[in-house]
Amino acid sequence: MPIYEYKCSQCSHQFEKLVKMSDQTPACPACAGNQVQRAVSLPAISTQKSRGYTHGIARRKAKSIKKEQDHAQAEYERNYIKDHS
Repeated sequence: MPIYEYKCSQCSHQFEKLVKMSDQTPACPACAGNQVQRAVSLPAISTQKSRGYTHGIARRKAKSIKKEQDHAQAEYERNYIKDHS
């Protein structure tokens, strides 16, 4: 079942709805009007290149977080040794 984007002609509210092929056009959740039109939306496309790009971003972020955690742990250990010596 695809998710479609709709726009109400009465109140200009935009919303998404999971719709079966056999279902009628949904009513607007804001004003309960039935004058809605399906809006043009871009499909989500995933390629090997885009997956590699997003995985690279995630790896860099995880590396940055790990570096911050290691720094905080080292600082904690230095302060602990200093306080308990």
